[in-house]
Amino acid sequence: MASRPRSAFRRWRASRPFWGGLLLTLGGAEVLLTEKVSLKVVMHIGMQGLAGYLLPVVMMLCGLLILFNPAQRLFYSIIGILVTLGTWLTSNLGGFFIGLLLGATGSCLAFGWLPDQEPRRRLLRRRRTPSPMADSPAS
Repeated sequence: MASRPRSAFRRWRASRPFWGGLLLTLGGAEVLLTEKVSLKVVMHIGMQGLAGYLLPVVMMLCGLLILFNPAQRLFYSIIGILVTLGTWLTSNLGGFFIGLLLGATGSCLAFGWLPDQEPRRRLLRRRRTPSPMADSPAS
């Protein structure tokens, strides 16, 4: 019985840029959490105000929209990377670099995802049949 929900989740996950959307959402959450840290820890570099809270929320929103509306993933990933780069100035150096890296990686993964692509096979797997030139004597 447990394999049925797992199989359904795997099919759902395979039909969308799951890891890109998840990383972008987690990056936005991390930047937002570092923005709400106590004032003794926060560095307060850059603009402090609405943009410091708005950009991580837009990052999270773009990540969720990538997950639940994969047809528009290109637009959401471009907005996601622009907003992620904006957190460098507005939100404690992009959540102390962690949120910035998560958001940039997630946006790039979502942008590069191709729908309806066959699963890739191992490239290193070679056939065991010897080539005809391998059996000929050296001259």
